[in-house]
Amino acid sequence: MTTPDHAQPDAQASLDEVSQTPGETIDQASDVVGQPEDTTEPLLAAEGDEQDDESRERALRAGLEDYELADEDMALLSGDYDDEGNLEPEAPLPVLAIVGRPNVGKSTLVNRILGRREAVTEDKPGVTRDRVSYPAEWAGRQFTLVDTGGWEVDVAGIEARVAEQAEVAIALSDAVVFVVDATVGPTATDERVVKLLRKSGKPVVLCANKVDGARGEADATELWSLGLGEPHPVSALHGRGTGDLLDAAMEALPLVSEHAVVLPSGPRRVALVGRPNVGKSSLLNKVAGADRVVVDSVAGTTRDPVDELVLLKGIPWWFVDTAGIRRRVHQTKGADFYASLRTQAAIEKAEVAVVLVDASVPLTEQDTRVISQVVDAGRALVIAYNKWDLMDEDRRPFLEREIEKDLVQIQWAPRVNVSARTGWHTDRLVPALERSLESWDKRIPTGRLNAFLGELVAAHPHPLRGGKQPRILFATQASTRPPRFVIFATGFLEAGYRRFIERRLRETFGFEGTPIEISVRVREKRKR
Repeated sequence: MTTPDHAQPDAQASLDEVSQTPGETIDQASDVVGQPEDTTEPLLAAEGDEQDDESRERALRAGLEDYELADEDMALLSGDYDDEGNLEPEAPLPVLAIVGRPNVGKSTLVNRILGRREAVTEDKPGVTRDRVSYPAEWAGRQFTLVDTGGWEVDVAGIEARVAEQAEVAIALSDAVVFVVDATVGPTATDERVVKLLRKSGKPVVLCANKVDGARGEADATELWSLGLGEPHPVSALHGRGTGDLLDAAMEALPLVSEHAVVLPSGPRRVALVGRPNVGKSSLLNKVAGADRVVVDSVAGTTRDPVDELVLLKGIPWWFVDTAGIRRRVHQTKGADFYASLRTQAAIEKAEVAVVLVDASVPLTEQDTRVISQVVDAGRALVIAYNKWDLMDEDRRPFLEREIEKDLVQIQWAPRVNVSARTGWHTDRLVPALERSLESWDKRIPTGRLNAFLGELVAAHPHPLRGGKQPRILFATQASTRPPRFVIFATGFLEAGYRRFIERRLRETFGFEGTPIEISVRVREKRKR
């Protein structure tokens, strides 16, 4: 019976209705609803009179007793809200870094330790590029696990920046697991990594990976020559020996971290999303004030979501850099496929998403698909038009027309013009994020909501269909994050009328930057 109506950017049939101003008709195919009058003043007056709102709510609730209501209806009306609480602040955890040269199985080992496929893996070198942190646990001990890109000697370009991030991970860790391919044996690159580890002074646990049997254990003994102590034979792919490795790592890992800090309570999570090469990683580096993630002109540089705690105007935020969404997930393969899945998971874990759009080139279907993905996930939304410094004056009128045409259904999303490369106007992100999150968390009192609907329906009744007109009995806000409204009615409300209600909700109560879900429950009178 529940019929949520999500606004889909590619639903061309409904674009005209949503783009209408409040003074236009709801349904151009119907002559029932004419030119509505401005009802803003009566609505605001109803908001101010709380006593009348409460009386109206009690009367409407009493009227619902004459209708057949399900158990879930009664739970909803009793006020059993499902709002999510803020996360509890976490204590600082010791940091364990996983390092090694490319393609020795570091990300596979990370997934084995976590017990789930979190890090992107593929049977070729160079898949992981950034240092990515994950909360982990072993034998009752909590710690932070850091996956890194492969460290190589005398490399240039993107490989050099990956190696730099691995070195930073070593410097910021409390202990290191050095992963070596036991089937290959110690290499010149491994010996250079050993020198780097000795220079860092961090406790090191040597992991001899890809040991699938007794013959492999014999090969692993060659790794004694690295001078790091006993090599622990492990098969990260099959889980063989990982328990003994983690026991050794817990012995090396101090109880009190020298590098982790106490996290502030409840920072909001912001996902940076968009198509490849639109500037997500550059924006994260700019707001973080450091080269936190690898940036390169090659599209698709980022594979794993990267979390970074950023302080903006004295307020802490969790910014999450994500892989660019190339195309539909089922059309991708390999590392791009898993990166797309991680991006979707990052959106669902976030509270607000900043969708970056390249302002210097025409909007693409990928841009609208990314925005649709955020709206479908029910997350607050801010649209950042990046590369504004690269846009010439002739491009601006075309951009405005593209926004009016392609983004007509999300006119409610705040827009910020920025340049991630220069940092221009990045300070405007915080007010836009705060407005979107405030709307995402907003709850309308039931009495005020029903007073609003009463005024609205009196001025603009639902069109007649088949000689019948559905009547709205009662409405309540079922939840926030995003705001979800449930309307009890005697008949189904058409999608156009629900969009009209949504538009007026935004105008009256200021829902800027958040999707709104409106569902209708059709209920019949009890049989006497």
